[in-house]
Amino acid sequence: MKLHTILGANGTIATELIPVLKAHNESIRVISRSAKAQEGVEAVQADVFNYDQLEKAVAGSSVVYLLIGITYNAALWKKDWPVIMDHTIRACKKAGAKLVFFDGVYMYGRVKGEMTEATPYQPSSKKGMVRAEVARMLEREMANGSIKATIARAVDFYGPGVTEKSAAAILVFENMKKGKRAQWFINADVPRSYNYTPDAAQALYILATDDKALGEIWHLPSVRPALTGREFVRLAAKYMHASDKVTVLPKWMLKMIGWFNPFMKEVYEMNYQDEFAFRFNSSKFEDTFGFTPTPYEEAVKKTAEWFLKKT
Repeated sequence: MKLHTILGANGTIATELIPVLKAHNESIRVISRSAKAQEGVEAVQADVFNYDQLEKAVAGSSVVYLLIGITYNAALWKKDWPVIMDHTIRACKKAGAKLVFFDGVYMYGRVKGEMTEATPYQPSSKKGMVRAEVARMLEREMANGSIKATIARAVDFYGPGVTEKSAAAILVFENMKKGKRAQWFINADVPRSYNYTPDAAQALYILATDDKALGEIWHLPSVRPALTGREFVRLAAKYMHASDKVTVLPKWMLKMIGWFNPFMKEVYEMNYQDEFAFRFNSSKFEDTFGFTPTPYEEAVKKTAEWFLKKT
């Protein structure tokens, strides 16, 4: 039994990962400024921006998962993310722990065709430039052999229990639950890849426990071909027992909303992900570890069942 430590214990992926770790009888520690103990999970309060606190909190860990999410603001990201990565790398080195970094795909920018692990970094946003910088920090350490680490990349996600930071959850399932028409950003007729959260959590555990993963970048499992927005809404409607009509929110409207909503103002520079085809290829992970992503039909059905039971 090894100690698996989660940095960023309050997020969606951490919530999915903890049951996976429990199912494999792993020791679990969660670290955050407001960490709270739960059955079978040790909680340690520490501030990732205070290196001494973080080093003590990580001590004794075999694996550290970096799942931290910070306020969705490009200026804050530029200031805070390099510090988070530097402190985490140093703490993992000190503890001799593997580092599994849960990353996104902003550093790729707009890609024509499918995104793969070999896609060059050509960020087309301020947040993408920050993510490229932070990824390269860890990649340099992996390349020189100073740390055992792996980078796991995901796109937007959905799944049972996901109610925040997911366009599919908010615009589709939540709206249908309220008896409203589903919404979609900008273009509902181009493919849009998603990760299903139970698959992502299982994949993170695989990467943490198989040495083949070390020193590499991996795209977490995502079903191909990706559905278009209309196809996703149609499938969700089938299991939400709702209308499959969708209201497409045009780009100009999102810009106007951003004048009054700080979060939407920050989202605006990422609109290329919805305006154009957004295809994510995870065949490297699937082929290496023999993993088959949960089919859309099953994943959407389970997600809908959870939303319909939710009070």
